Amino acid sequence: MLVDGTPYRTVWLEEAPQTVGIIDQRKLPFAFETLELTSTEDAARAILEMYVRGAGCIGAVAAHGMYLAAEECRAAGLSGTAFDEAFAAKGKQLCETRPTAVNLEWAVKRQIVAVTEAGEAAAKVQIARELAQLVADEDAEWCRRIGQHGRSLFEGLLSGKSEKTPINVLTHCNAGWLAFVDHGSATAPIYAAHDAGIPVHVWVDETRPRNQGARLTAWELGQHGVPHTVIPDNTGGHLMQNGMVDLVITGTDRTTHTGDVANKIGTYLKALAAHDNHIPFYVALPSSTIDWETGDGIKDIPIEQRRGEEVSVMSGLLNDSEAEESEILVVSPGSPVANYAFDVTPSRLVTGLITERGICEATESAIHTLFPEK
Repeated sequence: MLVDGTPYRTVWLEEAPQTVGIIDQRKLPFAFETLELTSTEDAARAILEMYVRGAGCIGAVAAHGMYLAAEECRAAGLSGTAFDEAFAAKGKQLCETRPTAVNLEWAVKRQIVAVTEAGEAAAKVQIARELAQLVADEDAEWCRRIGQHGRSLFEGLLSGKSEKTPINVLTHCNAGWLAFVDHGSATAPIYAAHDAGIPVHVWVDETRPRNQGARLTAWELGQHGVPHTVIPDNTGGHLMQNGMVDLVITGTDRTTHTGDVANKIGTYLKALAAHDNHIPFYVALPSSTIDWETGDGIKDIPIEQRRGEEVSVMSGLLNDSEAEESEILVVSPGSPVANYAFDVTPSRLVTGLITERGICEATESAIHTLFPEK
């Protein structure tokens, strides 16, 4: 996607040896900065402290982190079984940073399998580097296809609209290109529809406590020229009741093969409101986000609980002339804070899943029909 006219991905291999580039998403939307990662610890910190965030982006950064891990193992003079054991240990370190998003573990395991099968240390490093690039390329291509399949939903809604009346979409959190390598999941159909000349307007949930909607989704849509409006998280139900939402599209950090969807906290409430108002609720995701082992999402998906300071403290510019963000306390001092990062929307509330292979119902049979090899 474009940033001030320049194409960017969220993660890339730098020309310098053993160096990975990322966009520092903590700085957006007030500053656009990139960072260099040169170690497994750098990659783990970037994921844990949300320099990068979003299922696909985390997976791709983890894959690149495993390349850095391979470089470290070679630099330590390891080979054979010793290399493989140290490499797997570094993968475990990465997996422990964020427990809910399945892409992270998927990418790490993929690297471990590929690297273990290689012989010499130099070959292991080369395979890890090539696989990191492949994971990123796949993620970008799968999201592009999600956009093409999802665009059909907008085309279907056009028949009930006048020529200039936009299709109103509500989304929650950020499932844009910043959450993946490129294009995004929930935003990919929006970008595809907008680029095809279909009038679109997006209601952007601010998405407390970290405000990924207000800070990231709104910034992305603005960069791409998509009309949008930021709203408080609790506004969605009112908009749906009053006919101001035609479609809800969210992303997901983990979706079971039975169709249960784990996504940013508050998604479940949007699904309930959509269901009550007969508004289609779609979830966009590449197949790397599908958990092929877990069946009961509500019971078995681990829900990350993050630091209470993310709720009690907010950051932003005090005014337009400020160059640096400031932090302010917004909770009564001493009050305990709970910070559940995700919730699970049961499959019965999901109209359909938009994947790189097409759109299907959120049922075990439909998902496995689309992915028969699983």
